[in-house]
Amino acid sequence: MTDRAKAAEPTDQGVSRRSLLTGTTALIAASALTTGALSTAPSAALAQSATPSSDRPPNILVIFGDDIGIPQISAYTMGLMGYRTPNIDRIASEGAIFTDSYGQQSCTAGRASFILGQEPFRTGLLTIGMPGDPHGIQDWMPTIAEVLKTKGYATGQFGKNHLGDQDQHLPTNHGFDEFFGNLYHLNAEEEPEGYFYPKDPEFRKKFGPRGVIHSFADGKIEDTGPLNTKRMETVDEEFLTAAKDFIDRQHKADKPFFVWFNSTRMHIFTHLKPESLGKTGKGIHADGMVEHDGMVGQLLQQLDDLGIADDTIVVYTTDNGAEIALWPDGAMTPFHGEKGTTWEGGFRIPMMVRWPGVVKPGSQINEPVTLMDWMPTFAKAAGIPDLKSDMKQSFQAGAKTFKVHLDGYDLTELLKGEAKEPPRDTVFYFDQGGNLNALRWNDWKLSFAINSEGNIATATREVPAWANIANLRMDPYERGLKEGGGAVDFLARNMWLLVPVQGKIKAFFADFNDFPYQEGSSLNASGINYGLLRQQAALQRLKELESLAPQ
Repeated sequence: MTDRAKAAEPTDQGVSRRSLLTGTTALIAASALTTGALSTAPSAALAQSATPSSDRPPNILVIFGDDIGIPQISAYTMGLMGYRTPNIDRIASEGAIFTDSYGQQSCTAGRASFILGQEPFRTGLLTIGMPGDPHGIQDWMPTIAEVLKTKGYATGQFGKNHLGDQDQHLPTNHGFDEFFGNLYHLNAEEEPEGYFYPKDPEFRKKFGPRGVIHSFADGKIEDTGPLNTKRMETVDEEFLTAAKDFIDRQHKADKPFFVWFNSTRMHIFTHLKPESLGKTGKGIHADGMVEHDGMVGQLLQQLDDLGIADDTIVVYTTDNGAEIALWPDGAMTPFHGEKGTTWEGGFRIPMMVRWPGVVKPGSQINEPVTLMDWMPTFAKAAGIPDLKSDMKQSFQAGAKTFKVHLDGYDLTELLKGEAKEPPRDTVFYFDQGGNLNALRWNDWKLSFAINSEGNIATATREVPAWANIANLRMDPYERGLKEGGGAVDFLARNMWLLVPVQGKIKAFFADFNDFPYQEGSSLNASGINYGLLRQQAALQRLKELESLAPQ
């Protein structure tokens, strides 16, 4: 057993009482807003659809793709990419599709924001989790699974996790009854087959990827073997079989379930079984998307066959924007930038929900929503009306007591068409190193730092003299500043945004004294900015000591 396969000590227990950000740090100085709001009109009322067949809380099935861009789903592009995804499209046609849906800039950050309901800046899960990395979910971080367990849910996670390398990070230590999946991105899994990968057994023991894990809440952990390139051809079928079996068992036991199914498609590098190759004639990515869509169809068909479709919330989405750097194996997007950047192309993701009795079929929702918003939304559906407030006070889940600041907002009224105003007016764009590069305030986006032209690995961070200003209704693809003839004039006429934005940023950091956080990891050792937070805490402590001095 390796050190990672033991109950390792947490890297940071939350440093739960810190004095930070009482003034304007270098991080915040580049960004700023008052608490005033430019409200956008909520979507037209979404009439309710079929009524669920029982009064018990609904089942919840969440399906994640991996690195899938918005155009890869034909519900968004009507077959523009040369193939169709009819099963994924079905979720949209029988529910709602989102146009302004946000993940994070990379895999781990996106997945963490969903399951934890917090900004990755708080949890430290900012960038791609690597084999041997000590970062992962800590015990002070509540998960959706832990919340739903308090309402009698059976909880299962199947497929890619990417939220920690050690046993202490496994989903079954954080509210899931069962987990069967891999722990990393696919190219990390196949690195041991590479020409330059060290052959030293000790290196591989310490830094090599663990195998596909099958674990249970009772502590049983089984390594089912490595996820090599051959197994990658069919590993999603293994995960799908396990997820369907879990659903069957919970249906027979008459228990509501929360299932999070995480496909490895379409992360690079793609390895398809012979039967899937050539299906579309549009390349390996399109072939993989058709295979992925078929698996979504199997899950939807299972709900139909069991007669529980009307009692089940179904969400389809992914973790981050498209990875264009390795196109045509990677995805494509019309939005500026790609995975790993804080342009819209790095953060915008496909998202749709089917929720009988709440969402009118065929609805389109234009308000900004994020992966974090599903945690309080699912809690409301399960019978916890205000999880966000509860978590700020104290929330008991089994043997754990949580006190955290959730960054997600309940979407229920928006989904019903009854929201008087959008649940959220702000989206923060933190980069892989924890820098706050940009902020969206209603329709406006201010970029205090930008990623240069490049990709997830090569783009550099540049700080312009002025914050770049875009109106994401007028220019959702962020092309105006570079290609528009009146870009500087547009900036000059909208400098009024630069001051009120500071209030939004200060409000975000205002309660860091009261709640825990974990420092982030980075793929660039110079990228972590938490030193600024320590400096600020030290300065605040000096001020406190000065206030105690005799006058």
